Amino acid sequence: MFTATTYYLKRKPIALFLVSFLFIAGSLQSAFAAVDNGTSLLTSSAKAFTSIVKKVTPAVVHIRVEKTLTSSNQMSSGEDQLYNNPFFQQFFGPQFRFQQPRSYKQLAQGSGFIISKDGYILTNNHVVSGADKITVILSNKQELKAKLIGTDPRTDIALIKINDGNDLPTVPLGNSNALEVGEWVIAIGNPFGLSQTVTVGVVSAKGRDRVGINDYEDFIQTDAAINPGNSGGPLLNIHGEVIGINSALYTKSGGYMGIGFAIPINMVKAIEPQLKAHGKVVRGWIGVAIQDVDENLAKSFNLKKPEGILVSEVEANSPAEKAGIKQGDVILKYNGRKLEDVNDLRNTVALTTPNTKVDLQIVRDGKPEDITVSIGEQPANFGKQAMESENNSPLKQFGLAFSNLTPDLEQQFGYKQDQGVVISQVLPGSPAAMSGLKPGLLVEEVNKQRVHNLRELDKVLKKSSNPKRILLRVRNGNFSQYVVLTTE
Repeated sequence: MFTATTYYLKRKPIALFLVSFLFIAGSLQSAFAAVDNGTSLLTSSAKAFTSIVKKVTPAVVHIRVEKTLTSSNQMSSGEDQLYNNPFFQQFFGPQFRFQQPRSYKQLAQGSGFIISKDGYILTNNHVVSGADKITVILSNKQELKAKLIGTDPRTDIALIKINDGNDLPTVPLGNSNALEVGEWVIAIGNPFGLSQTVTVGVVSAKGRDRVGINDYEDFIQTDAAINPGNSGGPLLNIHGEVIGINSALYTKSGGYMGIGFAIPINMVKAIEPQLKAHGKVVRGWIGVAIQDVDENLAKSFNLKKPEGILVSEVEANSPAEKAGIKQGDVILKYNGRKLEDVNDLRNTVALTTPNTKVDLQIVRDGKPEDITVSIGEQPANFGKQAMESENNSPLKQFGLAFSNLTPDLEQQFGYKQDQGVVISQVLPGSPAAMSGLKPGLLVEEVNKQRVHNLRELDKVLKKSSNPKRILLRVRNGNFSQYVVLTTE
């Protein structure tokens, strides 16, 4: 027989067990709910990406290009010895003599995206430059002929058009200025010929300049994988809008290393109408030499902090001189917008239509002033003049400028001290550009002689027997190759 007390003591463990069970059950339910919510979130994100890809993919195209390249008919002494070797004569006869072709076909490929129903396509200049034949392959494998409308080598942008295009799928263009670092982005293209490849990443940085790829740079940096063949394809935001053209990658191996660059679509929007109307770009110009302002310069020019762009020289009879801009002025704003650095001002002026009047806010002798400038047209030889002013070596005729290796360059490209000389600039359309040379590559030999710095480079060139023809050994990452440059 149980007393009330005894019954209570025996019932208490049961009550505690029920409470514990309910607590654990509630915790498990919450945990499962959290897992479900997390899974639902991942599922929603995945569906969002797939939805964008399905919508945009039909407007992304594979571009196949056929080019005719020319080569010298002269053989090097090494080739002459090789092809006149008794070993070759045994198989081909003593009359055999190798002759290099004067011209040969080269196949190239890249990506692009359709921006109008009648078949206008944006891509990179380096994909279609010098093309004899352009074939566009749609996502449904249909192959269509296309023609080159216009190119701009200085930004690496090109516009082509499908012949007889009609009711084609298109992709909308977004606003790259509204893009934020850390946003999700999607790259679509044809890396290594693998059509309609999709990669996902984030915006790693904006406004990347002085990369050494193009004359005018304002790159979006992304970790979305960009490989050879992706060039010219779209970089999309999460709304399925194009916010950049995939253009280049930073690599030491030739493949993806987590750093890719895209041309911001707002820069493309400013250039595309000119390519469509004229086949080329006419740029703005004011005629000043400029430099960034550091702490020491800020103190020297009575600035409260390092900001603005310092005018170091004003060209005679230029728009700047006519407007009253003087050497030592510091330009702070362009049409009310604060300028970030030299590249910002340079790009902004270049993308301004000639004869446009703009307002500049400057500081002169520590006092603010406003000056109105009528933008002029950039001289046709502007790039060539810049090249000649930077490069006094005999190789300027090939379109090349060099610099010695600095600790920063050694770290950036993975080179060793005194390993060679770095290509700092390649003039568009020059023999060097046509041979595929780019800024950042390292020249280790000239005419089969080792060079470690600019002094040795000049010494070798002065001994050259044929200044119109030169043999370089060029390193790109872990590999090197010989390149012949000629102006003959």
